[in-house]
Amino acid sequence: MVSSPLISNDATEQGLLVPDKFRMCAKTVMDTTDPDITFDDQGVSNWWHDFHAERARRLEGELRDAALKAKLEEIRAVGAGRAFDCLIGVSGGVDSSYVLHLAKTWSLRPLVLHFDNGWNDELAVFNIDRLLKKTGFQLQTFVMHWPEFRDLQRAYFRASVIDLEVPTDHMIFGAMNKVASQNGIKHILAGTNFATEWVMPRAWVYSKFDLVNLTAIHRRFGDAPLKRLPKLGVWQRYYYDIVEGIRTINILDLVPYSKSMAKQLLIDEYGWRDYGGKHYESVFTRFYQGYILPRRFGVDKRKAHLSNQILNNEITREEALAELARPTDDRTRQEYEKIYVAKKLGFSDAEFDEILSLPTRRHEDYGTDAQGARFARILLDPIGSIRRRVVQQRGQIAKE
Repeated sequence: MVSSPLISNDATEQGLLVPDKFRMCAKTVMDTTDPDITFDDQGVSNWWHDFHAERARRLEGELRDAALKAKLEEIRAVGAGRAFDCLIGVSGGVDSSYVLHLAKTWSLRPLVLHFDNGWNDELAVFNIDRLLKKTGFQLQTFVMHWPEFRDLQRAYFRASVIDLEVPTDHMIFGAMNKVASQNGIKHILAGTNFATEWVMPRAWVYSKFDLVNLTAIHRRFGDAPLKRLPKLGVWQRYYYDIVEGIRTINILDLVPYSKSMAKQLLIDEYGWRDYGGKHYESVFTRFYQGYILPRRFGVDKRKAHLSNQILNNEITREEALAELARPTDDRTRQEYEKIYVAKKLGFSDAEFDEILSLPTRRHEDYGTDAQGARFARILLDPIGSIRRRVVQQRGQIAKE
């Protein structure tokens, strides 16, 4: 059994905890690299307690099954007579691939959307191809305008902020809503889920939808105007919600979901191939999470991903600690990908090294949409609630 770095051998025998600057949760593998973590008298972190409190508020068993049944009936009813009754974004990773599998078992008619930002690993393309061949679903690829997207990514590097995935994540959801709108689709099925993604410190990421922050960073550090990217700020989100009536459903929260179970099913039924770490189906994400975050920000996202699996009873804490003892990725591949990423983004090796050694900055240093978001909620949330009830009633009428 691997002991926690929080506890010394002598202290363990005495049943005492030894205070130290570095502490790790006694139940998960979250530690003080999360600056907001707290511990109880037994060395158990807030993540453990908050997870179980949140899970107790969520639907389980028959109530969850009933909610899923109602949601599927709504999707089919609202989508009746249309070419597609929902949209599913697929990356080739476990979560989105499993959503495709579920859609097939539920006899849904999705339009499958793949977001191509220029960083796909070949294995991701392979997995998507295998799934589409067996499900028979129609694929649409949303290809980013590379010069603009590269300029935005370069700006984020120059800004020295932690969440270099904001450009991709922001545009993915923007693209999904845009394509849903173009095809008259009212339901987007997302792979985001409580079981595998709930643990994620706020200090390690930033809001994916803060268009004010994104625009400010690009205005300061970018070189070309952004005209073709599918932006999704506060007002765009409310437009798709209230005017278009487009719903995004975290469908994996309505089924018993285990990442390890899903992965094995995909392997057995589709010939899906594992790509390693979470979101490592993207070359950029693999390099960012495995190289930049640990070396520049002292953040190892595996701690959050593995803690989710511990809390979901998929692995033991000892297994998680053993995984953390391994490198984040193959070191040779990381050094190669460092050269590849720099070149693809248009940085010289020396310039890239200089950028990666700059003092880090907070996203908030460049401005946020907090005030606009508060105003929009006050103004538009009541309208959105009425609009959602109307959509549900229409679905019920169509079903009858």
